[in-house]
Amino acid sequence: MSSRCPPRSRPRKEWTSTRDIQRPAAAKNPLSRAAWSCFFRAPPLIMTSGIGDTQTQFFTLATKHKPFVFDGGGELRDAVLAYETYGRLNERKDNAVLLFHALSGSQHAAGTTKEVPGTGGRWTRECQDGWWDMYIGPGKAVDTDRYFVVCANMLGGCYGSTGPASIDPETGKPFGSVFPSVRTSDVARSQAMLLDHLGVSKLHAVIGSSVGGLLALNFATLYPERVKIVIPVATGPRTTVLTRLTLFEQVIAIENDPRFNGGDYYEGEPPELGLALARMISHKTFVHLDAIERRARSEVKQPNGHLAWYRVGHNVESYMLHQGKKFVKRFDANTYLRIADMWLRFDPLRDAGVQNYDELFARSRKAGHHYLVFSIDSDFCFYPEEQAELVAHLEKARVSNMHITVHSSKGHDSFLLEPDLYTPHLVYALQDRRSAPLDNDVVE
Repeated sequence: MSSRCPPRSRPRKEWTSTRDIQRPAAAKNPLSRAAWSCFFRAPPLIMTSGIGDTQTQFFTLATKHKPFVFDGGGELRDAVLAYETYGRLNERKDNAVLLFHALSGSQHAAGTTKEVPGTGGRWTRECQDGWWDMYIGPGKAVDTDRYFVVCANMLGGCYGSTGPASIDPETGKPFGSVFPSVRTSDVARSQAMLLDHLGVSKLHAVIGSSVGGLLALNFATLYPERVKIVIPVATGPRTTVLTRLTLFEQVIAIENDPRFNGGDYYEGEPPELGLALARMISHKTFVHLDAIERRARSEVKQPNGHLAWYRVGHNVESYMLHQGKKFVKRFDANTYLRIADMWLRFDPLRDAGVQNYDELFARSRKAGHHYLVFSIDSDFCFYPEEQAELVAHLEKARVSNMHITVHSSKGHDSFLLEPDLYTPHLVYALQDRRSAPLDNDVVE
């Protein structure tokens, strides 16, 4: 069974909150209750100030005697995952929610984490506030009075998990170019191992946005028996041609920076120009172009040393240069390449060993999954057609699902910025009224 919103005409794009929509007093063809739930926001939750100070923890993923072997080849004999948890695991251990972060995200999804060991100078002020803090906490969309939330920095990352910038114990130097390629299946398996460590055999839900949504889909179809609810936000079932071109441009930008040195740059100057350009290429897909124009300051600044002949002539150009310059202070170019490569090679059919999406999502049907799929109508990174394709596969496989289109002027980053547009649907889906309520007695 599925419930889908009726199509809306484009003039409604200016609505930024469903609370502004009122049902006609006398509708000749009244919609179903499920359809109207797409138009009306539930009464607002009592929002708290947040969960306060948080701390990153570390899970030993691999040792010399038990290495982690990558699906694409290569292995690590000494590796950790950086992760954070919020809320408490209940007695039945059935209230856990696994959250996958996007390309440049981290394990720090909520609260305030002032420092993370092993991140060098990358843990800047911008990183210290949780990237989904408006969604996670007591009384919020992912209510930590009810759920135990787990978020880990993906393997290959640069915020505490072992990645290219980490020290290779065999050489005493950063891994750099020898760090293996990472697949989404590697990330899914590494986090399944983390869940084993935490004592979680089955998740109440898995949530992922953007690239994290690819990981959520991969996890749910590789480990269907370990998931109940799947919430992919602004993502898709495959990597499209347009996305491939955009990602390849970013790869070329980094690889062609003279300082990149094949990935072995840690003893010299990092490839900041290449990484900044890669970020500028991606940024215009994350933020709606109208929003970029609004955010750009009025002054035009010429960057020192970056441009020889061209003179910056518009505030939007200054804005994009600023975004690139700011990003290189907090991210590693090798990690960026590993994630871009992972995204380019995303193939859930290959990973699951099936021939088509019917076979893939038959796993979800058999496991009794329910999907809540979010689209953003102004998204230029994962276009709404990509979520429509995902939902079509779910429908064909007869998997329970709800498809919500968020009407926003903020583009792909809406899922980070506008909790009012997502919270009612997240709350409803996580409550999962198809089954008995959760046991909220926590483990002390």
